[in-house]
Amino acid sequence: MPSKGRDLLKMGAIIAVAFVAGLGFASALNLPRPGRAESLRGLNYVNGPAAPAARADGVLPSFADIAERVRPSVVYVQTRTKITGNPHQDMPFQFFFGPNFQAPRQPQIERGSGSGFIVSQDGYILTNNHVVADADHVEVTLLDNRQFTAKVVGRDPNTDIAVIKINADHLTPLPLGNSDAARIGDWVLAIGNPLNFTFTVTAGIVSAKGRQLPGLQDGNDRYQLQDFIQTDAAINPGNSGGPLVNMQGEVIGINAAIASQTGYYEGYGFAVPINLARKVMDDLIATGHVQRAVLGIGIAPVTPVDAQAVGMTQIRGVLVSSFTTADSPAKAAGLQLGDIIVALNDTAVADVPQLQTMVGFRRPGDVVHVTIVRSGGKEQTFDVRLAAAPDSTQLASAGGSGSDEASADQVASKLGFSVQGLTADDAAHVAADLRGPVVTDVDEDGPAYGKVFAGGPNAAPDIVLKINGTRVRTVEELQQAVHGLHKGDIASLILGNTGDAATSPRLVRIEVR
Repeated sequence: MPSKGRDLLKMGAIIAVAFVAGLGFASALNLPRPGRAESLRGLNYVNGPAAPAARADGVLPSFADIAERVRPSVVYVQTRTKITGNPHQDMPFQFFFGPNFQAPRQPQIERGSGSGFIVSQDGYILTNNHVVADADHVEVTLLDNRQFTAKVVGRDPNTDIAVIKINADHLTPLPLGNSDAARIGDWVLAIGNPLNFTFTVTAGIVSAKGRQLPGLQDGNDRYQLQDFIQTDAAINPGNSGGPLVNMQGEVIGINAAIASQTGYYEGYGFAVPINLARKVMDDLIATGHVQRAVLGIGIAPVTPVDAQAVGMTQIRGVLVSSFTTADSPAKAAGLQLGDIIVALNDTAVADVPQLQTMVGFRRPGDVVHVTIVRSGGKEQTFDVRLAAAPDSTQLASAGGSGSDEASADQVASKLGFSVQGLTADDAAHVAADLRGPVVTDVDEDGPAYGKVFAGGPNAAPDIVLKINGTRVRTVEELQQAVHGLHKGDIASLILGNTGDAATSPRLVRIEVR
């Protein structure tokens, strides 16, 4: 063999040995290797369900694996609702025929669509209340294109949960997870039928928990629930009622709303936590309605001023701002206005949404241990027997003699609002124990703005009843009480309202300026 050929063979052998040795060296040092983008190696769920077993190649399930497992459980919900009345009432016909023109009255059919998911082999399906509310006909389409007429088992507008049922076989229920175990930053998938693009899968993370919804794009219903899971997985009209699932393919939420200026996806979607939805579902299936319990208090977030007033170093918990009824169970148990609830049944309470959800899981007649902080920073615990919500909708209310022309400069300068004496006309409509100086104006740059109200076209003004525990009935009495306050002091006000004699007095705290 020519020497040149032998040299090439030797060189090839050296390279092969070096390559094998290099692989062994890299393996021993555990150097990084190329991986798939959806690889979730090392994902650790704290206090959550056990992670699924690794595949043969050591990689956790991909989004595709989860979607393949979940999609057969998701359904496409279509509704028809008859709209009666004059469909042409606002049409141009009246321009031609005059204001008394009446077009023929014919029922109109309004069509809607949304999503849902199967939760039992005998055909129960979870969806949103606003998907099926007032519908005359509900039709469900499965991933395999089978179609069924669905019966509405029960609806709960306050949590936007509804249960419907179909008679079908070979169904694939979707396992329910633990929404409490979901962590901010966890991967999630949203499955549904956005914009009539059926059985669509989008991916994102849990962006926040305990989110409130005032002012969001949530349809025509007013949400009582204030404990939503926020996600950046794309959610659009039609996704409503579909599942938000974790990396185990378990439902942790029901997609319900979006925050948007246009009505379409802008990065912020909201889902009802499945732990609460499961309780609502069980009640709807068992009785057709939801049993709710109340503490009988109006509640509000704790401000730095509230924490300072009771001697707390941390700003946490929920403020007791009012009692919703004269026989409030919390009031009967010993709670007082201004108390800050810091725990329920030995579980720390951080904010309003958390307390609402914790109470929402209870039933009328349950006894709960409520831990509060009162003036002086001392913790006390009271046993409160929960009452039934008066209208079966309330979890907890989030919130809450003669003319006197004397000036109230001190009140305005220190507290940021102006008052005058209760007029004879107003006094005739206000009980004696609810009479006091009436708020006439609130300084938009003052400490009372957003807390104390001067009334308006559709609202009545507040009445000052007490300040720092002292009853005030006239402007002069209020001025005397305010005279001793200094900058930085806290004024605790008990306020009534001239517009509704049934309105319970509420507490607000203002830092003197």
